Amino acid sequence: MLRRLPVIACWMLIIGVTNGSSLKSKIPKNPEAYMNISQMISYWNYPNEQYDIVTKDGYILDLYRIPHGKGGSEGTAPGRPVVYLQHGLLATAFNWIANMPHNSLAYILADAGFDVWLGNSRGNTWSQKHVTLSPNSKEFWAFSFDEMAKYDLPATIDFIVKKTGQEQLYYVGHSQGTTIGFILFSIDPKLAQRIKMFFGLAPVVFLKGSKNPPTKIYPFLEAVVKAVLCEKRILPHTKFNRFLGTKICSLQIFRWLCEKIFLDFISDDYRNLNMSRLDVFLSNLPGGTSIQNIVHWGQIVTSGHLQAFDWKKPALNMAHYNQVTPPLYNVTLMRTPTALWSGGTDVVADPTDVDSLLSILPNLVYHKRIPHYTHLDFCFGVDSHLLIFYEILDMIKKNMET
Repeated sequence: MLRRLPVIACWMLIIGVTNGSSLKSKIPKNPEAYMNISQMISYWNYPNEQYDIVTKDGYILDLYRIPHGKGGSEGTAPGRPVVYLQHGLLATAFNWIANMPHNSLAYILADAGFDVWLGNSRGNTWSQKHVTLSPNSKEFWAFSFDEMAKYDLPATIDFIVKKTGQEQLYYVGHSQGTTIGFILFSIDPKLAQRIKMFFGLAPVVFLKGSKNPPTKIYPFLEAVVKAVLCEKRILPHTKFNRFLGTKICSLQIFRWLCEKIFLDFISDDYRNLNMSRLDVFLSNLPGGTSIQNIVHWGQIVTSGHLQAFDWKKPALNMAHYNQVTPPLYNVTLMRTPTALWSGGTDVVADPTDVDSLLSILPNLVYHKRIPHYTHLDFCFGVDSHLLIFYEILDMIKKNMET
């Protein structure tokens, strides 16, 4: 679909030329559609800092910080609680500031007095650098969520701990952000001790009930994707994203089509989205990832197990894992206090899969299922602050009192 977007845009312009009056009917633009993440944060008068984090395997990740709210003092007071936000698949730190300040989690936490950090996984819009590898090389894109869990998260958490002087932090993850948290905190008990509480939105560990992608046709799709994209990246952020969001979709005549494109890739229910910010959403999404990461997710769908990446050849698996099959990740080993929110109409974090996860977590302290929520309502829903974010805020405050 994304490959056809330039063609769609051309047809939009052709149609628009024949309807000159419609071209003049523009929807007001949001300035954030033209901004990077730091500029967006500053636009709403929040303080922000940006850091480059280097992982053990050489990837350079952008990390953002909102040290306090608009009404806070300069610097960070001793003991200020630290909250880390980790985005999901094909996303970036943008997801946590995508809506207005009153219903974006990063701003809500900052205004509540917390020291807020926003991470970016390797390969997305803001983390396409390496100390030696070029993002134009196949070698750069030879990663999946395995490396995000084993390298990206430890490097990021270590940096935050050293920078803030706080020994522990609160972790919030969405979708793949929950997955890499579950993996890391189950295989590294020492690092897991740095997490006071794990907050998971649309948690993904099992994909047996997932309706996307179809299990039976996945092997065929994998072969096609690898052949077409040469085993590098998929759905990267490009200049066309901003052109579509700000130039084309600002015209009233194309609004319906832009909404359809957005809903096809982001959600399936516009009723819980702030469509007045469509230009901001389209200018920043998707954030891209590696083909290998998508293949790894397909492996989880077809196998039914959360396990390390399968290199398909026993010799390669032996070289990576010292065994001929990829090892399983055992989330029952994670002892971190965990609170989860899931959606009743989520086709990725399917309710039956979430129920399977709930039954095996050793330290589950809270779960809430929101009947009308789809997979991305947890970040973009206009009522997410009322149904989720304020609950996270209250749980952190209660945890601080104990």
